[in-house]
Amino acid sequence: MGARLTLATFNLHAGMDGYGRRFDVVEACSALEADVLVLEEVFTPAEGAGQASEIAAALGYEAAELRLAPALRLRQPLPVPPGAGWEPKRPYPQVRRALRVGARLDRHRGRLGPYEPGWWGLAVLTRERPVSVSEIDLGRLRRDVTRRGALVVELPDGLQVVGTHMAHSTHGSPLQFRRLRALLPDKQVPAILAGDMNFWGPPIELALPGWRRAAKDKTWPAWRPRHQLDHIFVTPAVARLGGEAVRAGNSDHLPIRASLALARLTSGPSSRRE
Repeated sequence: MGARLTLATFNLHAGMDGYGRRFDVVEACSALEADVLVLEEVFTPAEGAGQASEIAAALGYEAAELRLAPALRLRQPLPVPPGAGWEPKRPYPQVRRALRVGARLDRHRGRLGPYEPGWWGLAVLTRERPVSVSEIDLGRLRRDVTRRGALVVELPDGLQVVGTHMAHSTHGSPLQFRRLRALLPDKQVPAILAGDMNFWGPPIELALPGWRRAAKDKTWPAWRPRHQLDHIFVTPAVARLGGEAVRAGNSDHLPIRASLALARLTSGPSSRRE
């Protein structure tokens, strides 16, 4: 058995709840004690450093980022009634939501009101400097508000980490899983696929033959978890040593992490299947 590492994936929801109340994303990510972090719904303001850069700088990671859609985030929280939960019981219309994704920034210039413009995307944070970083374009489904994609980060020991944030199954995500399968690293090399996949584990295992779940635990909704939508998959060259969901931050998803070991190392850069 080779080198061991801990990997965690966490949908940050731009670092706030459904009312726009912020939480400390650095503190939340620090609590995961991960060697590799895959983060979804990271927010990068139009001016200044984004959340992925902030977390990396504070905790000593190298950050690779992928912007997926323009977004608007509340500058100040919405009014919160006594006894309120994570989000309003009756969701506000799109124009008043705490986080608006896919809104075209040029349509809102000069009349942003309580919102700050920026970008919504995903990131992969690693302790080691990557050998290479590349992107998989999964396109945009007709019913989705944003395009989807994945980041492929290759580390010095030959391990490839793929971070993604898939569309909802009701939007037709099986089409994107089919495309992702053709572009993932070969199953014979050490590789990890992690992220918010908006789907249950068993159907994903059928869609990605040869990839195995490294952690099984409920992650959504965070205040009363009923489903696992956030996953960590590995190839046979990566040994699974255990995993669980973790209480950290105040997103609508719980982060999930797994302890892993490289069972077999490669001798050079590995290519994805074409």
